[in-house]
Amino acid sequence: MRYTSFAVAAALTLVTIGTAVQGQRAEDAIDARSLALLAKGRALQAAGNLDAATDLLESAVAIDPRNRDAFTALGQVAQSRALPGKAIRLYREALSLDSNDIVALRGQGEALVARGAVLRAKENLAKIRTVCAKRACPEIAALTASIAKGPPVVTASAATVVPPPAGIPTAKN
Repeated sequence: MRYTSFAVAAALTLVTIGTAVQGQRAEDAIDARSLALLAKGRALQAAGNLDAATDLLESAVAIDPRNRDAFTALGQVAQSRALPGKAIRLYREALSLDSNDIVALRGQGEALVARGAVLRAKENLAKIRTVCAKRACPEIAALTASIAKGPPVVTASAATVVPPPAGIPTAKN
């Protein structure tokens, strides 16, 4: 009789723990809703509808922040919009989930080249070579070509000089 209440409490604890563990999904499994939104977002990205693609991809990340492919796709959308700084940040998020993701390493490397950080892009290239080891990876050739091409040349456009309004002193006065 003295041990009955202890035995009942221990049994209830074991049943509760067993039920809770069975109800959890595997840590590596990404939410199916997030994967469905990722697929729709990539289709819209391929069709050129970048605004709708961004909305769906951001929703995919909101549903499951472990969806590394959604971060990579968002980085690609940011690059297509000529936003290399944002692309670098998004690729960094993907790389925080898997530091050996060669697609994210390549994308980040290309975005780094666009920002003028060629040395950091070469570090990404070295990491891709290490990850790929002896197998052929198209990412190596693509990033090598981006590095060889160098950052985009920004030319100063002919700016129109606007005279100051009347009554405002200038440096010549």
